[in-house]
Amino acid sequence: MAKWSAVIIGFILCMIVKVCLSSYEFIGLLLIGLFVGYIAKEGVLGGLWNAALAGAFGTIVASIIFVIIATSGATFLGGIFGGLAGFTISGLTSILAIIYDIIKYILIMGLAGAVGGAIANNVNPQNRH
Repeated sequence: MAKWSAVIIGFILCMIVKVCLSSYEFIGLLLIGLFVGYIAKEGVLGGLWNAALAGAFGTIVASIIFVIIATSGATFLGGIFGGLAGFTISGLTSILAIIYDIIKYILIMGLAGAVGGAIANNVNPQNRH
């Protein structure tokens, strides 16, 4: 079961890494996944699930924001038509890049979340199920 407070915090941090810290993306995702798994305090599988969910949501929302920016462009009318044409031409490539990012974020954050969940279970043994 997802712990939505942990998922939302991880989602926000994931968006910050994707938008602002893209050069440190891998390390940022590892730390965020570890943090989400730890604050979920649901063990290995719970940490994995919560961190993977946060990573998937972060990638999907960042991709939607990218599509909106790409289709609107800098100017009102010229940007809409130029952006739509450019996005349509590179549509298949963009979809494949988005799917790659979703899988990458789920794997990296999920595995780190599992470690964070294991750490949380060892710190607080009364949380074990």
